[in-house]
Amino acid sequence: MKALVLSGGKGTRLRPLTYSIPKQLVPVANRPILYYVMDDILDSGIEDIGVIIAPETGEEIKRSLSGYTFGGPKHKDKGGEFEPRFTFIIQEKPEGLAHAVKVARSYLGDSPFVMYLGDNLIGSGIKGFVEEFKSGDADAVILLKEVKDPRSFGVAVVNGRGEVVKLVEKPKDPPSNLALVGVYIFSPEVHKAIDRIKPSWRGELEITDAIQELINMGRRVKAYVLDGWWLDTGKKDDMLEANRVVLDDLIEREIEGEVVNSRINGRVKIERGARVVDSEVRGPVVIGKETVVESSFIGPHTSIGNRCVIKNSAINYSVVLEGSEIIGIKNLDESLIGRNAKVIKDKKIFEAIRLMIGDDSEVYV
Repeated sequence: MKALVLSGGKGTRLRPLTYSIPKQLVPVANRPILYYVMDDILDSGIEDIGVIIAPETGEEIKRSLSGYTFGGPKHKDKGGEFEPRFTFIIQEKPEGLAHAVKVARSYLGDSPFVMYLGDNLIGSGIKGFVEEFKSGDADAVILLKEVKDPRSFGVAVVNGRGEVVKLVEKPKDPPSNLALVGVYIFSPEVHKAIDRIKPSWRGELEITDAIQELINMGRRVKAYVLDGWWLDTGKKDDMLEANRVVLDDLIEREIEGEVVNSRINGRVKIERGARVVDSEVRGPVVIGKETVVESSFIGPHTSIGNRCVIKNSAINYSVVLEGSEIIGIKNLDESLIGRNAKVIKDKKIFEAIRLMIGDDSEVYV
Protein backbone atom coordinates (compact mmCIF):
# COMPACT_ATOMS: atom_id res chain seq x y z
CA MET A 1 0.00 0.00 0.00
CA LYS A 2 1.10 3.56 -0.74
CA ALA A 3 0.19 6.98 0.60
CA LEU A 4 -0.51 10.23 -1.18
CA VAL A 5 -0.06 13.39 0.89
CA LEU A 6 -1.42 16.64 -0.53
CA SER A 7 0.96 19.49 0.21
CA GLY A 8 0.12 21.96 -2.53
CA GLY A 9 -2.40 24.78 -2.44
CA LYS A 10 -1.81 28.44 -1.69
CA GLY A 11 -3.02 28.68 1.92
CA THR A 12 -4.98 31.87 1.27
CA ARG A 13 -6.87 31.62 4.57
CA LEU A 14 -3.60 31.82 6.53
CA ARG A 15 -2.17 34.87 4.82
CA PRO A 16 0.01 36.86 5.42
CA LEU A 17 1.87 33.96 7.06
CA THR A 18 1.57 31.73 4.00
CA TYR A 19 3.04 34.30 1.63
CA SER A 20 6.42 32.96 2.73
CA ILE A 21 5.79 29.49 4.21
CA PRO A 22 3.60 26.62 2.97
CA LYS A 23 0.63 26.08 5.26
CA GLN A 24 1.66 22.46 5.82
CA LEU A 25 4.93 23.65 7.37
CA VAL A 26 3.42 26.02 9.91
CA PRO A 27 4.46 24.47 13.25
CA VAL A 28 2.18 23.04 15.91
CA ALA A 29 4.01 22.47 19.21
CA ASN A 30 7.20 23.39 17.31
CA ARG A 31 6.83 20.67 14.65
CA PRO A 32 5.45 21.26 11.15
CA ILE A 33 1.90 20.02 10.71
CA LEU A 34 3.16 17.86 7.85
CA TYR A 35 5.40 15.91 10.24
CA TYR A 36 2.39 14.71 12.26
CA VAL A 37 0.76 13.53 9.03
CA MET A 38 3.90 11.55 8.13
CA ASP A 39 4.01 10.10 11.66
CA ASP A 40 0.46 8.75 11.23
CA ILE A 41 1.22 7.24 7.83
CA LEU A 42 4.42 5.53 8.94
CA ASP A 43 2.78 4.25 12.12
CA SER A 44 0.21 2.51 9.91
CA GLY A 45 3.07 0.59 8.22
CA ILE A 46 3.18 2.56 4.96
CA GLU A 47 6.65 3.76 3.96
CA ASP A 48 6.11 4.53 0.25
CA ILE A 49 4.75 8.10 0.26
CA GLY A 50 3.93 10.33 -2.70
CA VAL A 51 3.85 14.04 -1.89
CA ILE A 52 1.82 16.41 -4.07
CA ILE A 53 3.59 19.78 -4.22
CA ALA A 54 2.97 23.12 -5.92
CA PRO A 55 5.58 24.79 -8.14
CA GLU A 56 5.73 27.81 -5.83
CA THR A 57 6.30 25.99 -2.53
CA GLY A 58 7.52 22.54 -3.54
CA GLU A 59 11.20 23.14 -2.88
CA GLU A 60 10.51 24.26 0.69
CA ILE A 61 8.41 21.13 1.27
CA LYS A 62 11.29 19.02 -0.05
CA ARG A 63 13.83 20.75 2.19
CA SER A 64 11.66 20.31 5.25
CA LEU A 65 11.04 16.61 4.64
CA SER A 66 14.76 16.03 4.12
CA GLY A 67 15.06 16.73 7.85
CA TYR A 68 12.07 14.63 8.90
CA THR A 69 12.52 11.57 11.08
CA PHE A 70 9.71 9.38 12.34
CA GLY A 71 8.90 9.92 15.97
CA GLY A 72 7.81 13.13 17.58
CA PRO A 73 5.94 13.28 20.88
CA LYS A 74 3.24 10.82 19.80
CA HIS A 75 5.65 8.07 18.75
CA LYS A 76 8.86 9.04 20.51
CA ASP A 77 9.44 5.44 21.60
CA LYS A 78 9.54 4.41 17.92
CA GLY A 79 12.03 6.97 16.62
CA GLY A 80 13.88 5.72 13.53
CA GLU A 81 11.72 2.60 13.28
CA PHE A 82 10.57 3.41 9.74
CA GLU A 83 12.38 4.85 6.70
CA PRO A 84 10.00 6.84 4.50
CA ARG A 85 10.52 6.84 0.73
CA PHE A 86 9.27 10.16 -0.61
CA THR A 87 8.27 10.71 -4.24
CA PHE A 88 7.48 14.34 -5.07
CA ILE A 89 4.78 15.00 -7.65
CA ILE A 90 4.09 18.49 -9.01
CA GLN A 91 0.48 19.62 -9.40
CA GLU A 92 0.82 22.69 -11.62
CA LYS A 93 -2.53 24.18 -10.57
CA PRO A 94 -4.80 23.38 -7.58
CA GLU A 95 -7.64 21.88 -9.62
CA GLY A 96 -9.16 19.66 -6.95
CA LEU A 97 -8.35 16.65 -4.78
CA ALA A 98 -9.41 14.17 -7.45
CA HIS A 99 -7.18 16.03 -9.91
CA ALA A 100 -4.26 15.47 -7.52
CA VAL A 101 -4.96 11.72 -7.66
CA LYS A 102 -5.04 11.94 -11.45
CA VAL A 103 -1.68 13.72 -11.50
CA ALA A 104 -0.25 10.97 -9.28
CA ARG A 105 -1.66 8.11 -11.35
CA SER A 106 1.67 6.86 -12.69
CA TYR A 107 3.14 6.86 -9.18
CA LEU A 108 0.15 5.08 -7.61
CA GLY A 109 -0.13 2.41 -10.31
CA ASP A 110 -2.43 -0.42 -9.24
CA SER A 111 -1.72 -0.01 -5.54
CA PRO A 112 -4.37 0.81 -2.95
CA PHE A 113 -3.49 4.01 -1.16
CA VAL A 114 -4.20 6.38 1.68
CA MET A 115 -4.86 9.98 0.67
CA TYR A 116 -4.13 12.41 3.50
CA LEU A 117 -4.46 16.20 3.34
CA GLY A 118 -1.21 17.68 4.61
CA ASP A 119 -2.86 20.40 6.70
CA ASN A 120 -5.20 18.09 8.65
CA LEU A 121 -4.60 16.42 12.00
CA ILE A 122 -6.53 13.61 13.68
CA GLY A 123 -5.99 12.39 17.22
CA SER A 124 -6.60 8.69 16.66
CA GLY A 125 -4.06 8.08 13.92
CA ILE A 126 -4.96 5.95 10.89
CA LYS A 127 -3.44 2.56 11.70
CA GLY A 128 -6.73 0.96 12.69
CA PHE A 129 -8.53 2.26 9.58
CA VAL A 130 -5.80 0.96 7.28
CA GLU A 131 -6.08 -2.47 8.89
CA GLU A 132 -9.88 -2.41 8.50
CA PHE A 133 -9.51 -1.56 4.81
CA LYS A 134 -7.01 -4.36 4.20
CA SER A 135 -9.25 -6.94 5.87
CA GLY A 136 -12.50 -5.76 4.24
CA ASP A 137 -14.03 -5.63 0.78
CA ALA A 138 -14.65 -1.89 0.39
CA ASP A 139 -13.19 0.10 -2.49
CA ALA A 140 -13.06 3.19 -0.32
CA VAL A 141 -12.94 4.01 3.37
CA ILE A 142 -13.68 7.58 4.38
CA LEU A 143 -13.37 9.18 7.80
CA LEU A 144 -16.15 11.42 9.06
CA LYS A 145 -16.68 13.74 11.99
CA GLU A 146 -19.84 15.27 13.42
CA VAL A 147 -19.73 19.06 13.05
CA LYS A 148 -22.02 21.88 14.12
CA ASP A 149 -22.22 23.55 10.71
CA PRO A 150 -21.73 21.07 7.84
CA ARG A 151 -22.29 23.69 5.11
CA SER A 152 -18.56 24.34 4.79
CA PHE A 153 -17.63 20.69 4.22
CA GLY A 154 -18.25 17.69 2.07
CA VAL A 155 -21.14 15.87 3.79
CA ALA A 156 -21.96 12.15 3.83
CA VAL A 157 -25.19 10.19 4.32
CA VAL A 158 -24.51 6.80 5.89
CA ASN A 159 -26.86 3.80 6.17
CA GLY A 160 -27.25 1.45 9.13
CA ARG A 161 -24.43 -0.80 7.89
CA GLY A 162 -21.89 2.03 7.95
CA GLU A 163 -21.92 2.39 4.16
CA VAL A 164 -21.96 5.74 2.40
CA VAL A 165 -25.02 6.16 0.19
CA LYS A 166 -24.67 9.83 -0.78
CA LEU A 167 -22.10 12.64 -0.75
CA VAL A 168 -22.67 16.36 -1.19
CA GLU A 169 -19.98 19.08 -1.43
CA LYS A 170 -20.66 22.16 0.76
CA PRO A 171 -24.48 21.84 0.71
CA LYS A 172 -26.76 24.78 1.52
CA ASP A 173 -29.18 22.32 3.11
CA PRO A 174 -27.00 19.55 4.62
CA PRO A 175 -28.52 16.05 4.61
CA SER A 176 -26.48 15.14 7.71
CA ASN A 177 -23.94 16.61 10.12
CA LEU A 178 -21.19 14.17 9.09
CA ALA A 179 -18.30 16.04 7.47
CA LEU A 180 -15.54 14.40 5.47
CA VAL A 181 -12.23 14.45 7.28
CA GLY A 182 -9.16 14.90 5.07
CA VAL A 183 -8.22 11.20 5.14
CA TYR A 184 -9.37 8.63 2.56
CA ILE A 185 -8.34 5.07 1.68
CA PHE A 186 -8.92 3.86 -1.88
CA SER A 187 -8.56 0.80 -4.04
CA PRO A 188 -7.37 1.32 -7.64
CA GLU A 189 -11.06 1.44 -8.68
CA VAL A 190 -11.08 5.12 -7.74
CA HIS A 191 -9.12 5.90 -10.93
CA LYS A 192 -12.03 4.64 -13.06
CA ALA A 193 -14.41 6.81 -11.06
CA ILE A 194 -12.22 9.90 -11.50
CA ASP A 195 -12.07 9.29 -15.27
CA ARG A 196 -15.89 9.43 -15.35
CA ILE A 197 -16.45 12.71 -13.48
CA LYS A 198 -16.36 16.30 -14.75
CA PRO A 199 -15.16 19.50 -13.06
CA SER A 200 -17.57 21.04 -10.58
CA TRP A 201 -18.94 24.58 -10.71
CA ARG A 202 -15.67 25.58 -9.02
CA GLY A 203 -13.73 24.23 -11.99
CA GLU A 204 -12.24 21.43 -9.87
CA LEU A 205 -12.35 17.65 -9.94
CA GLU A 206 -13.95 16.97 -6.57
CA ILE A 207 -13.05 13.88 -4.55
CA THR A 208 -16.64 13.83 -3.28
CA ASP A 209 -17.83 13.42 -6.88
CA ALA A 210 -15.34 10.61 -7.42
CA ILE A 211 -16.53 8.78 -4.30
CA GLN A 212 -20.15 9.29 -5.35
CA GLU A 213 -19.26 7.83 -8.74
CA LEU A 214 -17.80 4.77 -6.99
CA ILE A 215 -21.18 4.35 -5.28
CA ASN A 216 -22.97 4.79 -8.63
CA MET A 217 -20.70 2.07 -10.06
CA GLY A 218 -21.96 -0.31 -7.36
CA ARG A 219 -18.75 -0.20 -5.34
CA ARG A 220 -18.82 -0.34 -1.55
CA VAL A 221 -17.76 2.79 0.33
CA LYS A 222 -17.32 2.33 4.07
CA ALA A 223 -17.48 5.17 6.60
CA TYR A 224 -16.06 5.54 10.09
CA VAL A 225 -17.08 8.37 12.39
CA LEU A 226 -14.19 9.65 14.49
CA ASP A 227 -14.63 9.76 18.26
CA GLY A 228 -11.50 11.80 18.89
CA TRP A 229 -10.39 15.18 17.62
CA TRP A 230 -9.95 16.31 14.05
CA LEU A 231 -8.46 19.64 13.06
CA ASP A 232 -8.35 21.36 9.68
CA THR A 233 -5.62 23.93 10.22
CA GLY A 234 -6.53 26.25 7.37
CA LYS A 235 -7.22 29.39 9.42
CA LYS A 236 -5.59 31.24 12.32
CA ASP A 237 -8.10 30.12 14.97
CA ASP A 238 -7.86 26.54 13.72
CA MET A 239 -4.07 26.70 13.96
CA LEU A 240 -4.19 27.97 17.55
CA GLU A 241 -6.70 25.26 18.45
CA ALA A 242 -4.46 22.62 16.86
CA ASN A 243 -1.56 23.91 18.91
CA ARG A 244 -3.70 23.70 22.06
CA VAL A 245 -4.87 20.16 21.37
CA VAL A 246 -1.43 18.82 20.50
CA LEU A 247 0.13 20.44 23.57
CA ASP A 248 -2.65 18.99 25.75
CA ASP A 249 -2.37 15.50 24.28
CA LEU A 250 1.31 15.01 23.62
CA ILE A 251 3.62 17.30 25.58
CA GLU A 252 5.34 16.03 28.71
CA ARG A 253 7.56 17.86 31.17
CA GLU A 254 11.09 17.90 29.73
CA ILE A 255 13.60 20.51 30.88
CA GLU A 256 16.77 20.39 28.76
CA GLY A 257 17.53 24.12 28.73
CA GLU A 258 18.71 26.40 31.52
CA VAL A 259 16.28 27.72 34.13
CA VAL A 260 17.43 30.60 36.34
CA ASN A 261 15.36 32.03 39.19
CA SER A 262 12.13 31.01 37.45
CA ARG A 263 8.96 29.03 38.15
CA ILE A 264 8.14 26.20 35.76
CA ASN A 265 4.66 24.80 36.37
CA GLY A 266 3.13 21.74 34.75
CA ARG A 267 4.00 20.06 31.46
CA VAL A 268 6.65 22.33 29.97
CA LYS A 269 9.23 21.35 27.37
CA ILE A 270 12.32 23.60 27.30
CA GLU A 271 14.67 22.48 24.56
CA ARG A 272 18.48 22.42 24.58
CA GLY A 273 20.23 25.76 24.60
CA ALA A 274 17.15 27.69 25.72
CA ARG A 275 17.34 29.96 28.77
CA VAL A 276 14.46 30.98 31.04
CA VAL A 277 15.49 33.76 33.42
CA ASP A 278 13.42 35.55 36.08
CA SER A 279 10.22 34.27 34.49
CA GLU A 280 7.19 32.06 35.00
CA VAL A 281 6.12 29.37 32.55
CA ARG A 282 2.79 27.65 33.01
CA GLY A 283 2.24 24.57 30.83
CA PRO A 284 1.46 23.03 28.54
CA VAL A 285 4.15 25.03 26.75
CA VAL A 286 7.04 24.35 24.35
CA ILE A 287 10.08 26.63 24.23
CA GLY A 288 12.44 25.97 21.36
CA LYS A 289 16.21 25.63 21.12
CA GLU A 290 18.39 28.67 21.90
CA THR A 291 15.38 30.80 22.80
CA VAL A 292 15.74 33.34 25.61
CA VAL A 293 12.80 34.10 27.90
CA GLU A 294 13.59 36.87 30.36
CA SER A 295 11.40 38.67 32.94
CA SER A 296 8.31 37.27 31.24
CA PHE A 297 5.24 35.09 31.71
CA ILE A 298 4.50 32.31 29.22
CA GLY A 299 0.98 31.01 29.69
CA PRO A 300 -0.73 27.75 28.77
CA HIS A 301 -1.04 26.51 25.20
CA THR A 302 1.84 28.56 23.85
CA SER A 303 4.57 27.36 21.50
CA ILE A 304 7.70 29.44 21.04
CA GLY A 305 10.07 28.45 18.25
CA ASN A 306 13.83 28.22 18.11
CA ARG A 307 16.11 31.25 18.57
CA CYS A 308 13.39 33.62 19.78
CA VAL A 309 13.79 36.43 22.31
CA ILE A 310 10.97 37.13 24.76
CA LYS A 311 11.61 39.94 27.24
CA ASN A 312 9.37 41.79 29.69
CA SER A 313 6.30 40.25 28.10
CA ALA A 314 3.31 38.02 28.84
CA ILE A 315 2.12 35.57 26.18
CA ASN A 316 -0.89 33.26 26.28
CA TYR A 317 -2.48 30.78 23.83
CA SER A 318 -0.18 31.76 20.97
CA VAL A 319 2.27 30.40 18.40
CA VAL A 320 5.54 32.28 17.89
CA LEU A 321 7.71 31.04 15.03
CA GLU A 322 11.50 30.84 15.02
CA GLY A 323 13.72 33.88 15.22
CA SER A 324 11.06 36.29 16.48
CA GLU A 325 11.33 38.93 19.20
CA ILE A 326 8.58 39.96 21.62
CA ILE A 327 9.74 42.90 23.74
CA GLY A 328 7.73 44.74 26.40
CA ILE A 329 4.32 43.37 25.42
CA LYS A 330 2.30 42.83 28.60
CA ASN A 331 -0.60 40.81 27.19
CA LEU A 332 -0.14 39.07 23.84
CA ASP A 333 -3.05 36.66 23.48
CA GLU A 334 -4.42 34.33 20.77
CA SER A 335 -1.72 35.37 18.32
CA LEU A 336 0.19 33.79 15.45
CA ILE A 337 3.59 35.40 14.88
CA GLY A 338 5.66 34.60 11.78
CA ARG A 339 9.37 33.88 11.48
CA ASN A 340 11.91 36.58 12.35
CA ALA A 341 9.15 39.03 13.27
CA LYS A 342 9.38 41.76 15.90
CA VAL A 343 6.61 42.91 18.23
CA ILE A 344 7.88 45.77 20.38
CA LYS A 345 6.27 48.09 22.91
CA ASP A 346 5.90 51.64 21.60
CA LYS A 347 3.26 53.10 23.94
CA LYS A 348 1.21 52.23 27.01
CA ILE A 349 -1.38 49.59 26.18
CA PHE A 350 -3.27 47.69 28.85
CA GLU A 351 -5.71 45.68 26.75
CA ALA A 352 -4.91 42.27 25.33
CA ILE A 353 -3.25 42.41 21.93
CA ARG A 354 -4.21 39.84 19.30
CA LEU A 355 -2.03 39.61 16.21
CA MET A 356 -1.50 37.54 13.09
CA ILE A 357 1.64 38.70 11.29
CA GLY A 358 3.84 37.19 8.62
CA ASP A 359 7.56 36.56 8.41
CA ASP A 360 10.01 39.45 8.84
CA SER A 361 7.30 41.85 10.01
CA GLU A 362 7.83 44.61 12.57
CA VAL A 363 4.94 45.79 14.74
CA TYR A 364 5.22 48.56 17.32
CA VAL A 365 2.25 48.74 19.72
